[in-house]
Amino acid sequence: MPALTHPSTRNTPTGVATRLPWWALALPVAAFAALFVLITGPGKAHAAGPDPAVGHVLREIRQTLSL
Repeated sequence: MPALTHPSTRNTPTGVATRLPWWALALPVAAFAALFVLITGPGKAHAAGPDPAVGHVLREIRQTLSL
């Protein structure tokens, strides 16, 4: 025998306005603005040149291993 289920009735009035806290809008806007600035401003970025000390150490290791 199937169990009888009662439909749930919620007493919610129509047209209820849900208010969001200020940060619920401010945080996504700030994140979007920061990412937009990062994406649109790569013109000033330059690749760093290799460190000459690292090249010297790698050259010494290669010379030592190729005895």
